[in-house]
Formats: sequence, structure tokens, C-alpha cells
Amino acid sequence: MSLTIPDGLVVSVSGFRGRVGDPLTPELACALAAAFGAFLKRTGKGSELLIGRDTRTSGGMLAGAAAAGLTSVGCDVVDLGIVATPTLMLAVGKGDAAGGIEVTASHNPAEWNALKFATPEGTFLDADTMQDFLDFALKEEVPRAPWNELGDVSEDGGASERHLQAVLALPLLDLDAVRSQRLTVALDCVRGAGAALMLPLLEALGCRVAAINTEMDGHFPRDPEPTADNLAELCELVCTEGADLGLAVDPDVDRLSLVNEKGEALGEDLTLALAAAAVLRRTPGTLVTNLSTSQSVEDVANAHESSVVRAPVGEINVARRMQAEGAVIGGEGNGGVILPELHHTRDAAVAAALILQNLVDEGSSLSEAAGRWPSYAIVKNKISFPRESLPDAYGALEEDLGGDGVDRTDGLRLSWSVSQSWLHVRPSGTEPVVRLIAEAPHRSAAEELIERAERILEGVI
Repeated sequence: MSLTIPDGLVVSVSGFRGRVGDPLTPELACALAAAFGAFLKRTGKGSELLIGRDTRTSGGMLAGAAAAGLTSVGCDVVDLGIVATPTLMLAVGKGDAAGGIEVTASHNPAEWNALKFATPEGTFLDADTMQDFLDFALKEEVPRAPWNELGDVSEDGGASERHLQAVLALPLLDLDAVRSQRLTVALDCVRGAGAALMLPLLEALGCRVAAINTEMDGHFPRDPEPTADNLAELCELVCTEGADLGLAVDPDVDRLSLVNEKGEALGEDLTLALAAAAVLRRTPGTLVTNLSTSQSVEDVANAHESSVVRAPVGEINVARRMQAEGAVIGGEGNGGVILPELHHTRDAAVAAALILQNLVDEGSSLSEAAGRWPSYAIVKNKISFPRESLPDAYGALEEDLGGDGVDRTDGLRLSWSVSQSWLHVRPSGTEPVVRLIAEAPHRSAAEELIERAERILEGVI
């Protein structure tokens, strides 16, 4: 029988995401994986897939179910165990696999999980491929393999080490210079998969590491999203250890958030800008980011005679635009950095290495490196709002707020060049909410934009 998508499952280019038990069950994970394996075989991509997961308590259960689904349609499975999402993506892209599945809900709370599907090139499914897959899975019978053609399951415990060595081999990193600094780094892995990658990376870069929440058990001690508001424990650790900086990752290690040497949370919004400075200083070119990313990336790009191109939110949307533009660096304002020299995937390990390289280049502290650029305040909120009313909401926002820049490629983004401010309103691809993000030179102005937008939205429904 064909696949049925239950109510409450969030389906997007970021995968299939939901609360564990309702609607995300082992039976659903098995059915999704079986459909994906059959889809790849039908399209001639091959029959070997890699599976990885973060540390969520439901991860082993769902990964096992996914493996069962894949083998039931004649696909061979290579189980990477607990690995970062970029580790799985790199392993798929650099190997001969037909694709991969990472079991992770990224920054969502512990009661959530998801299946993220990877293409043979080591990227998520883009919108067209996802639609092709859904058309297949929802309309066609998934062919099961006979008893003597079922797939096999094997294990590969070396993916994280290969990922680490690939980062260290990046030509733009001056390893001797970074190691000579003997930086002290405070690290918060939020009990996710980060300890398997970030700890050995920082040690290989010559850092003394003071780490918290490295237990890989999925019992997140705080909201796992690495926003500035969630980094109080890391800020305290930076101060008590006299660290040069603090780094926080999300459970699947594709996002990096920063704390300066004063114990002040810079959050995730400056990560891409500071990482890009290390790249653009050496190779000026195009930087691609999404519509919700801080305009600080434009300041960095302009200083290095480079340009910025914006794409819809979603890692694969940015990656595809990077490929089209021949970008040298890209990513998203949530702390996700994509370095195409390695792969077209958000990668916190790459981001950390570039941040440390930038500090060496600047010969400065993190607060000084950040202070080199104009300061902006970014405010983010999310509200429940009926998605069927969004077209009317966008019209009301544009009519009421105006703006000399209007972009409707992903929700609605309004910008005002004179006041150096912008507002982005869009439905989330990972939660059943609508996101509102505003940025301005002063926090009060950004908060006022959010408040005005919320009042306008209230008037629509």
C-alpha cells in the first residue's frame, strides 16, 4: 500500500518531523524509509544508504525502524551510529551511497524527532526532488523485496574521524598559526552528538577545552536551540575558565553559536559573518545566505569586495543557490555555515575552525573581531497563525508598513535602506508556527517592527 502522511507531521525540504509517538512512530519511520529506498532504486541512484542519528532517546528506535524499511525493499544499510548531520552528509557525498537518512530533529525539543533524507551528492532533497518523492510515496505501491533479496545492515564507526580529518585538511586553515595561539575554548554540546566531533576538533586545533553537556544521552539540559537566550551556562563557564571564547552547538551539530571572552552571548547571528571574513579575505567572491540572515554579512562582503545573494530559508535552498552562483561561502543566520570547498552542508565543525582562523587573522579577541563591524539587533518571534490566511497577511503588512525593498520568494521580506532595518514573515518549515524576524541598528526599533507586524496579523484573522 502507498504511504499516508498523518496530521501533525511537518513535511518540508528539512525532512519529516513530528512529536515522537504522535505522529512520528516507528511504523511511520519504517514506511518513509522504505518508500525512500524504493524511490532511489527506481530513479537509478543505487541501493546502499547510510543512516546516522543524534542522541535523542528515540533515535535508536527510529533509526532501527528506518533500517528495517530500507532492507525490506532490498537496500543495504550502513549504520554510522551517533554522528553529526554534516558527518552523514559528507560520508554520503564523498562515498558511493545512493543516499542517506539522518534521524534528528535538529534544534527542536527532545520530544521531537525527524527523518532527514540525503541525496547521493550529500545534500537534502530540494523542492522538486521532494515533490517527486512524495508523488511516488503517496500514490504508488512500495515494492518489497523477496526473502532472498533483502538488504544487509553493516556498521561504520569511522565517519566522525574522517569528517575531522577533512576539516583539518582545508587549505584555507593555517593550522600552525591557529595551534600556536593555544586558545581556551568553552564548549556546550547540549548532550547531543557534538562531543563526537567538536571535542577532538578543538583539541586538534591546539585548544584547551572546557566542556559541558558532553554526555551523549539526549537529555537536553536546556532548550537545545543555540540562541543567545539559551547560553547562560556557557557564558558562566567562559568567565570561570577565563576562556577566549565559548562555542555552542545544537544536537545534530550543524549550527554554531558564539560567546565572547567577556561571557557575553553573541548568539548565532554573527557566526556566518565572522566565518565568512576568513574565507573572503583569501578568496573574494559570492556569499549566499537566506532572507532571514543578519545584514552583517553584507558589511563583511563589502569590505572584501564580495557580493551577497539571498535565497529562501532552508539549507538546501541556500546550497542550490550557492551551486548556481559559484559561491565561495554561504549559510544561514541560525549559525549554519556552508563551505563548498568541503561540501554543501551546514557544518558547525567547519564554522568553528573558520571562527578560530578569523581570530588569528585579526590578531584580536572575539569581542574585538565582532566589534569591527556595525552592530545590529535582531529580534525573533513565532506565533500561531492560520497558514491559509498568510496571503492576506502579506498584503496587509506590505500596505501598512511599506518599505523600499519587497521580496516574496519566501513569505514576505520588507526592508528599509534609510533606517537599515528589515522584517521577514514566513511559515516555519520545522514547526507549525509563523516566524517573525526583524533587524535594526537598535533593539527597540526591531522590537517595534515585530510588535507592529503582530498587530497587523491580529487584524487579519
